[in-house]
Amino acid sequence: MAKITFIEHDGTPHCIEVADGTSLMQGAVSHNVPGIEADCGGAMTCGTCLVSIPPEWLEKAGRRSDEEAQMLQFLGCAADNVRLSCQLIASPDLDGLCVHVPESQG
Repeated sequence: MAKITFIEHDGTPHCIEVADGTSLMQGAVSHNVPGIEADCGGAMTCGTCLVSIPPEWLEKAGRRSDEEAQMLQFLGCAADNVRLSCQLIASPDLDGLCVHVPESQG
């Protein structure tokens, strides 16, 4: 399990455990983390599970797929540290990750 902290736009932290192999979005939804709406359920079609990750975690988080990059570009969120949490998969490498949730999604 990876311990992941979701930080709301107002600074409120939500520390949860996400099972290895599970997306951060699924973990957030299961724990009712505010701000992660996940309207499409992880199909990369809505952009309502956006998070930003610290630069030092970019390598551990892995590269975006072409599809994720296209969706983020469509949403106007092309910064390197913005990701769809449905595409971030929990693993021991992500244990301790802190992600920030924007004020509004999609």
